[in-house]
Amino acid sequence: MSALLAASTLALTGCSLWQSQPTADTAAPPPMPLPTTSTQPPPPPRPYELGLDGVAACTLLTTAQRNQLGFDRDPMPDSEAGFGNAATCSYRNTTAKVGARLALITTEGMSVWTDDTAQVEATQVVVGGFPALVIKTPGLDLSCNVAVDVAEGQHLDVLYRDDGGQPPSPVDQLCAGAQRVAEDAVVTLSSPETSEPTQTRQTTQPR
Repeated sequence: MSALLAASTLALTGCSLWQSQPTADTAAPPPMPLPTTSTQPPPPPRPYELGLDGVAACTLLTTAQRNQLGFDRDPMPDSEAGFGNAATCSYRNTTAKVGARLALITTEGMSVWTDDTAQVEATQVVVGGFPALVIKTPGLDLSCNVAVDVAEGQHLDVLYRDDGGQPPSPVDQLCAGAQRVAEDAVVTLSSPETSEPTQTRQTTQPR
């Protein structure tokens, strides 16, 4: 994936190469505009590290959280080959016809979404005190991602998608859903005692 860089082309027409001085009837051409950049400011620092190694993806939403989110199907564990076989877990709300997939990326940091190869629109937000990105993919209006910078070289990726709604959910509504799921997952990840199954976590909080 690569970041969309806007490039503008300036066409110069009607100018005589041999004419070195403007005449009384010919205005001088306007100066060429200076190049501009649209780089985002650096994200805020993490409050602490929430390592994802050894975490089971389907434990990041508790039963209470799933009920509040309307996910009425059993969680489905899987993996994402595109991110080093990252552990994933998928959920579905059959009433609202939306679904979510959580991916625990341990091979790349959140910056993968903003480097020169990412063809997405990324907006900085804060999720549970952690820097995050709301990610829209141009041309794909049926899903939205939220990436949370939980640890160095790692991030939590939440995909929230329309699952057959008529009419389909607006993309901004899907992004809001992804952000809510990410908020709940960060709460569980940072409070392992509230999760249901026993699991290994690497949580480094300030003393």
